[in-house]
Amino acid sequence: MKKLIKISFLFLAFAAMTTTVNAQQFGYVFSMQIIAEFPETKQADTNLETLQKQLQKQFEDMYAGAQQKAQKFQTDFESGILSPLQQQEAQATMQAEEKKILAFQKEIQSKIEKKRETLYSPILEKVDSAIKEVAKEDGLTMVFNADMQVLLYADESTNITNKVRAKLGMAPIAN
Repeated sequence: MKKLIKISFLFLAFAAMTTTVNAQQFGYVFSMQIIAEFPETKQADTNLETLQKQLQKQFEDMYAGAQQKAQKFQTDFESGILSPLQQQEAQATMQAEEKKILAFQKEIQSKIEKKRETLYSPILEKVDSAIKEVAKEDGLTMVFNADMQVLLYADESTNITNKVRAKLGMAPIAN
């Protein structure tokens, strides 16, 4: 009798696991491909590139100005027209210029990162929202990002990339 109860329990557990596994639906999407081809991404790329060029120009101008000062101080030093006090002042000025340039480099990186966040967050939110909508419509319990190269195998029928593209008003891609 105990053996029959154990076998029945194991059978019920196995049946429950099989039902649970069958109830879960999975899908995958190539989200980076969608993001890269999204029209708003191209505009964001252009805006970010414009900012980078502007900041690079400012940096180059600042650096060129510091180089000119350094050359002038070097020439004056070699010609002997600078007193020891003027030499110290020139050295302090050049150190301050160097610190200013380094600080500006950090500021450039910070500005670019903030701008990138501002430009791309709405895009990522739209793509994420479309993925969630398609997943709900298709009754999927999980969607994997196939761009991350973690997906070892997937049946092509579980690829929801074109459905997400359609949700975003983009043309489908050929499989």
